[in-house]
Amino acid sequence: MNVEAHDRRFIVLMLAPIFLFLVFFYGYPTALNLYYSLTDLSLLGMKEGGTYVGLEHYADLLTSKDFYRTLWNTLFWLTGVSVVIRLVLGLGLALLLNSATLKRYRLTTISRLLLLVPWATPPIVAVVVWRWLLDGRQGMINKFLMNIGVIDEPVAFLANVNTVWPALITIIVWNTLPLVTLTFLAGLQSVPDELHEAAEMDGAGPIHRFFHVTLPHLMPSIVIMGLLLVFWTFNNFIYVWLATGAGPGLFTNVLATDIYIKGFVDFHLGYSSAVGMVMAGIMAIFGVIYFRLVALREFKDVL
Repeated sequence: MNVEAHDRRFIVLMLAPIFLFLVFFYGYPTALNLYYSLTDLSLLGMKEGGTYVGLEHYADLLTSKDFYRTLWNTLFWLTGVSVVIRLVLGLGLALLLNSATLKRYRLTTISRLLLLVPWATPPIVAVVVWRWLLDGRQGMINKFLMNIGVIDEPVAFLANVNTVWPALITIIVWNTLPLVTLTFLAGLQSVPDELHEAAEMDGAGPIHRFFHVTLPHLMPSIVIMGLLLVFWTFNNFIYVWLATGAGPGLFTNVLATDIYIKGFVDFHLGYSSAVGMVMAGIMAIFGVIYFRLVALREFKDVL
């Protein structure tokens, strides 16, 4: 056996225990949840168990307008819009923090420290603070907008269907944008200066250098961060539930809050489990994409 094959076998043997642990840790709850989704199990009848109903809950999901609205809220508003905004703003802030202007006025350090404030704020605290800022009666944002003449009367941002999603996305972006920015900033600082100098000598302006030098170098970081943001955001429960309680009504209901409402408010654990399995299936698709684009390539590099 050559050295390379021996090292490969050693790596596999070292990874096998934790891999088996993860399979059991995630596999058993998933299998149990799948079984529950095929029953009419109720939270009030956990001791007796549920009666097998087959794919009835899944059929109900496919014919439910409320479920499709919830799925749309999750895919488009909660995940799609917030992820795109964070990627764009994160890249813009990273370029600003890496610019010569901040360095010239010695504002780089203080800017990066200020950027860490939202990231260091726990999500629960962030939501509470923003609920106070956006309050329709005592909120500072309403007072500021009225003082400068933008609005004539207070707006209940988190209770108005026209403003609730922009307000929710603002909270999410504010709390999580620093991580995206710092990731892109690290990528910008790893771009060799020789590439910029060579492009400048060839007559390329700032815009051309960005699209032909900087952006291609950052593309792996953008792809990885985009996929990670999808993972972290798609199944997030805290922001929506604490900010709006899935309201007004169920206007901001997403899959994560729908699982909670169906299982622990309406006591329909079987239906709730079916929603959870649909959610897990969608996340599995993102997982396959991540594995093919990122993990598989890194694993090949190791082997």
